[in-house]
Amino acid sequence: MSQHSEAGPPTTPYCYRHTDRETYIVCQRCGRPICPDCMRQASVGYHCPECVSEAARSIRQPRTVAGGLAPGQVGAVSYVLIAINVVAFIGQLATGGNNGTLTEWGAMLTGTWRGHDGSILHGVDDGGWWRIVTSGFLHFGFLHILLNMYALYLFGPMLERMLGNLRFLAMYATCLVSGSLFVYLFADPGTITAGASGAIFGLLGCTLVLFLQHGYDVRVLLGLLAINGVITVVFGGISWQAHLGGFVAGVITGAVLGFAPKKARTYLQIAGLAVLWIALVAGFVLRTSQLTA
Repeated sequence: MSQHSEAGPPTTPYCYRHTDRETYIVCQRCGRPICPDCMRQASVGYHCPECVSEAARSIRQPRTVAGGLAPGQVGAVSYVLIAINVVAFIGQLATGGNNGTLTEWGAMLTGTWRGHDGSILHGVDDGGWWRIVTSGFLHFGFLHILLNMYALYLFGPMLERMLGNLRFLAMYATCLVSGSLFVYLFADPGTITAGASGAIFGLLGCTLVLFLQHGYDVRVLLGLLAINGVITVVFGGISWQAHLGGFVAGVITGAVLGFAPKKARTYLQIAGLAVLWIALVAGFVLRTSQLTA
């Protein structure tokens, strides 16, 4: 004796994310029904958003030679830094130029002085710690900012490609602060100093180390460094202290980022930069104690 049952009416499929939308398209990976808003074009058919996200996580992200994530837009950090410098320079022009309020407020300065308007200017040793950073974004005249920003435009994107955005930014900040430290240590306390030259020379120093590591031709770079070195020494009014401080930090940073072994590379790079920053902070503290003794 045989038995049979009648099948019920077919079930209408609905999108698994939008349960009020009828659909007859399914994800080619998981088989879930998906509506047009959830369909993601794949090499074969369509995938749902969850499968697309899972596939993206499984793809190995490209890395730079220093272990950083390959920048999505090469040069983005350099162009932002250039924009900040240009905006700061416009602010200088709007507030009196080289002897104006913004320049006197943000340039490297040691001791306590009176500004052009009679206000008290506090140097780094007198609590004006912001000058360590702000001085690296101020410039004395069009030629000064033009040369520095042109060098950043030429070498910045290339070094971003080799380091990655975060490592490049860490290198730039380290060299900027190191240039300010050398000014603080060796310049005449009565000298007002400003400019991105410390960071730029650090950029060149870092590039030199990475080029040597990977066997690139460094003759042009060495020639550029030699010319700038001669100009720094021969012509007056140029802060050799900032140039030297930035370059030294650039070489050290390039070695830390470029020669760290791949095993635990990120941790070793962080540790190396941390040691360098501890040395920079110690230099500022010791110099301040010496000047205020």
